[in-house]
Amino acid sequence: MTASHMNGYVTETDGGGGSGGGTDFLEEVVQRHREMAVDCPSELGARTLPVRRSAQLERIRQQQEDRRRREEEGRNRQELDLTSSMRLKKLSQNPKVGIDNPTFEQMEGPGGSIGELEDLLMSLKQVQHSLNDSQSQDDIELVLQLVQKPDFQKAFNIHNAVAHYMNRPSPPYPMMDHAQSLAQEALMMAHDSVAEQEMQLEPLVPSVGQSETLTQWGGETVKIVRIEKAKDIPLGATVRNDMDSVVISRIVKGGAAENSGLLHEGDEILEINGVEIRGKDVNEVFDILADMHGVLTFILIPSAQIKPPPIKETVMHVKAHFDYDPSDDPYVPCRELGLCFQKGDILHIISQDDPNWWQAYRDGDEDNQPLAGLVPGKSFQQQREAMKQTIEEDKEPEKSGKLWCAKKNKKKRKKMQYNANKNDDLDNEEILTYEEMALYHQPANRKRPIALIGPPNCGQNELRQRLLSSESDRFAGAVPHTTRNRRDNEVNGRDYHFVSRQAFEMDSAAGKFIESGEFEKNLYGTSTDSVRQVINTGKICLLCVHTQSLKVLRSSDLKPYIIFIAPPSQERLRALLAKDNKTPKPEELRDIIEKAREMEQNYGHLFDAAIVNTDQDKAYQELLRLINKLDTEPQWVPSSWLR
Repeated sequence: MTASHMNGYVTETDGGGGSGGGTDFLEEVVQRHREMAVDCPSELGARTLPVRRSAQLERIRQQQEDRRRREEEGRNRQELDLTSSMRLKKLSQNPKVGIDNPTFEQMEGPGGSIGELEDLLMSLKQVQHSLNDSQSQDDIELVLQLVQKPDFQKAFNIHNAVAHYMNRPSPPYPMMDHAQSLAQEALMMAHDSVAEQEMQLEPLVPSVGQSETLTQWGGETVKIVRIEKAKDIPLGATVRNDMDSVVISRIVKGGAAENSGLLHEGDEILEINGVEIRGKDVNEVFDILADMHGVLTFILIPSAQIKPPPIKETVMHVKAHFDYDPSDDPYVPCRELGLCFQKGDILHIISQDDPNWWQAYRDGDEDNQPLAGLVPGKSFQQQREAMKQTIEEDKEPEKSGKLWCAKKNKKKRKKMQYNANKNDDLDNEEILTYEEMALYHQPANRKRPIALIGPPNCGQNELRQRLLSSESDRFAGAVPHTTRNRRDNEVNGRDYHFVSRQAFEMDSAAGKFIESGEFEKNLYGTSTDSVRQVINTGKICLLCVHTQSLKVLRSSDLKPYIIFIAPPSQERLRALLAKDNKTPKPEELRDIIEKAREMEQNYGHLFDAAIVNTDQDKAYQELLRLINKLDTEPQWVPSSWLR
């Protein structure tokens, strides 16, 4: 099967390859969806209007028949006799009694006209000669020029004609005895005629460049679709070759085809502007359409597939948890329509009709991106990533049972002072795809906690301490729990929450700690209740946490804002640490940078923002800017937080 994209050539043929049923599934997806996009813009109308118009006209005609029947019955019950009206009898005897305007009678001349144009001109000239001042004579001259213009003379004649007919006796004398009933019937017929024309106006007069007609062509029932191709509005449809046929494979959101409803998936294209399409390669179709502009006439064989009436889909907003480049994806059905995105980008999913390939816009690109792009569907992405992991396991039999993305540093985990409340191995084995999101604006009296995360010696602890000391009325830290004995200068609830080991272990088993660990035979931990106490005071809680704590922190009701503090280049990092009288070895600097890379790769999808700490002052100002933005702008958060 040949496939291509209408904005450029992409030719692929079926081939072998793959091992096992998983690869066969991907090959089936590829074969089913090899397509080429057609760039043919238009604004088109709806297909259901003719049916609705016929029903409307039938109702109008029925109402007219009912009205005429009622009027006929009324006339039979009561015949109106105009000659029996005392008022009309009196008017017939003396038509000028009571209601005529005598002014018109006085103005009427012997010939029945109010005045002639020549008389008006003569009168103006006499007045001009009798005036002494030049200003008045100039004014009369202007009036004379006006009167001599053809437009004025036509208006003057119309005025005389109207005045002549207005001077006739009023009201007019009835010509027959049932004139009133005839006038009423004529009025109703005129009303019905105008109403019927207005009802027919919209559906019977299509917009320029759009129409659809069913007819017979070559012994087959076809539809003729006329659309107008504009240069700046793409059609938004892809085509594929099915043997000798060229078939519409996909309707893309945002294009003229989707807006019009005149083209449908499965329609076979026979002709375009008299050029036969059947038997042509999709690349040839692209060349044909590239030279066509204006109104295009498509002859199509309608799809035999009966689709349910379209429903208005709700937009789903998701955060991407992986990077995607369609140019590197051999399975994308239409490479040029593929939407490139990075981990952390917000995508607006506007169509999931194809479960394997969703249609989406990237947040912020809606105005610059006329057509929706194709992104892997969640289930499809999970299946092919699982296949990748299976292939990776087959290559490393000595590590059977371990997924390729779960080979992370267990040795380092044992050396850490704090360990996550829950084992993180399962999180590493998750196949990351998308997370549904929603906009959230934090209340003024309930601030989101700020969680700073980063490798050691990257400055997150220094930034946190600087905020706590410079704006203590705005920021505060959560009071940790410990099982060690209280010292003389320490206050319970201010420095630590001092608890017994039994109470600590019970709270830990109940999942109340964001993170906890053991140091010198004493347990330490930061609880969600401690963070919540800071939030209840109206302050912003500042946390420095480890990566293993993020899952617990995000699954709570605290709605944290997570900021990754990343190291700069190796040389710049050396200079920053030298200011703190630290002289790390080159391998230690490389370890810090490598640790940051691993953290971003494995947990970057959980970060809300990132700051590269090239300078402490600049990093501090950027951190303040991000925190202040939470008060002024809504932020994307997991939709599960708002349920």
